[in-house]
Amino acid sequence: VQLQASGGGSVQAGRTLKLSCLASGSIFSAIVLGWYRQAPGNERELVATIRKDGSITYGESVKGRFTISKDSSKNAVYLQMNSLKPEDTAVYYCHYRKNSVSAFWGQGTLVTVSS
Repeated sequence: VQLQASGGGSVQAGRTLKLSCLASGSIFSAIVLGWYRQAPGNERELVATIRKDGSITYGESVKGRFTISKDSSKNAVYLQMNSLKPEDTAVYYCHYRKNSVSAFWGQGTLVTVSS
């Protein structure tokens, strides 16, 4: 499965962005879809995941501001980011877990938030 992330950019604090991730194959079979991010000098961290059963998990720093969703008809997963903060600046990666041993990462899209 290939993942193509898009929607990143440079915005001022308080603004919104919506990231999209399009999968080359069906997302129906994914057990988990998600977004992670990595800021310079930091480890990659969880932003949000959505499981096959629809359950959602958010990283503590984005709760209440970010919303993950998926559209199986378009093989897409989205991340709506509201009230962006400078500390949200990072490369955002989409993630597709097929099973316990097989997972895929997108190429990343850069989000830069200025104060």
